Amino acid sequence: MLFNSLSFALFLPIVFVLYWFVFNGKLKKQNILLLVASYFFYACWDFRFLFLLIFSTLLDYLTGIKIEESSNQKSRKFWFWLSITINLGFLAVFKYYNFFIDSFADGLQLLNIQSNFYSLNLILPVGISFYTFHGLSYVIDIYQKKIKAEKNFNDYSLFVSFFPLLVAGPIERATHLLPQVKKEKTFDYAKAKDGLLQILWGLFKKVVIADSCAEYANFIFENSTDYNGSTLVLGAVFFAIQIYGDFSGYSDIAMGTARLLGFELLQNFKFPYFSRDIAEFWRRWHISLSSWFRDYLYIPLGGSAGGTWMKIRNTFIIFLVSGFWHGANWTFIAWGFLNAVFIIPSILLNTNRNNIDVVAKESIFPSFKEFSLMITTFSLTVFAWIFFRANSISHAFQYIQNIFNSSLFSAPVKIPSHTISFQLILLIILFFGIEWWGRKDNHALQNTIEKYPKKLRLPAYYLIAILVLVYASEGKEQQFIYFQF
Repeated sequence: MLFNSLSFALFLPIVFVLYWFVFNGKLKKQNILLLVASYFFYACWDFRFLFLLIFSTLLDYLTGIKIEESSNQKSRKFWFWLSITINLGFLAVFKYYNFFIDSFADGLQLLNIQSNFYSLNLILPVGISFYTFHGLSYVIDIYQKKIKAEKNFNDYSLFVSFFPLLVAGPIERATHLLPQVKKEKTFDYAKAKDGLLQILWGLFKKVVIADSCAEYANFIFENSTDYNGSTLVLGAVFFAIQIYGDFSGYSDIAMGTARLLGFELLQNFKFPYFSRDIAEFWRRWHISLSSWFRDYLYIPLGGSAGGTWMKIRNTFIIFLVSGFWHGANWTFIAWGFLNAVFIIPSILLNTNRNNIDVVAKESIFPSFKEFSLMITTFSLTVFAWIFFRANSISHAFQYIQNIFNSSLFSAPVKIPSHTISFQLILLIILFFGIEWWGRKDNHALQNTIEKYPKKLRLPAYYLIAILVLVYASEGKEQQFIYFQF
């Protein structure tokens, strides 16, 4: 069930009405409703994988209790490592088995050693990387005695499988979401209205911006040998806009949906394309994953406490692991490696914490220096996205090689049946304009339009909604990119 589908447009109001008007004031029944709705939401993808979600939930629920109740460290370690091993084992089998087998076979072939390994024809369970990380953080926090084990199985199950975040995040922590699961809620009109606005903006990002850019990005990447350097640059820029609109759009819809039901999810994006360096970009992009790796990998490895060499080593580790988390392909590892390379100068010069605040916080427009830094950071990010989008490492290098020649300074080539419309360019400008105007808030529509009189606000909201409906009716509906991770 896609957030941008008719089925979800029917599903959400039904859940909303039952939650607030039938079970209002009955926390236990509200949570059971949300759990049943979440399992139904997940089963709409493939009901066969519900067993995996439920098994993973039950595993971490029981091992969490066992860790807390264990009277000695040996027993605590046993239950801790049992949970970690099985969780990572599922990821290894479903997501990485074929990658390891194929890479090992390719390595042997380079040594002229013939091999006869068999790959598995497995479907990747949607959302497995996200709900696995929910469970891992929960068990690790119990083991480190940061939280107590949850004894209510329904509440814990809802924490893991809450449908707005189930298939593509944000990656929540038990310290943040579980207390909300257990807390009585009252309907808040202001929060519900803000949630609807965030859903609307998320749909605009996905349906109007991301899916439109995807047409051009996909065509150019799939036919990259046919086009000159400037056209390939355009394809990479379109993909950069696509992946941001797609993933941050999903996060906006997830956060807005949760807010309609009285929950506050972790903010996952803070206008990352307005960043002035790569370190700032990663504080603003996929924040829930970046902070997860910071807390559960970077800091345990020593963080920044062990001198420059340790900082560099740990930085490369978390970026390589982050790349590998995204998918079983060397392109993702190369993408992670590139981002580590880009961030190293700021570590060496100790400037990685220079840009903490919002860009141009006290003014409407950025200074020339800020604008130059934003363009430089965006360019580096677009370059790295080439590896993320390419089908293979060789495809990425071929794409880059075809950019950096004399054709880079030629006009972009017309794409057959994919003429880039002036309308799309205007929409992209409008999109980034609204994002810039709302960069100080949790989402772009929170205060940008809301501060104007009602006679101006409503037409603006109607216009955005009409654009979503018009573009959705064109039948270009595409699955969210991060569902494959």
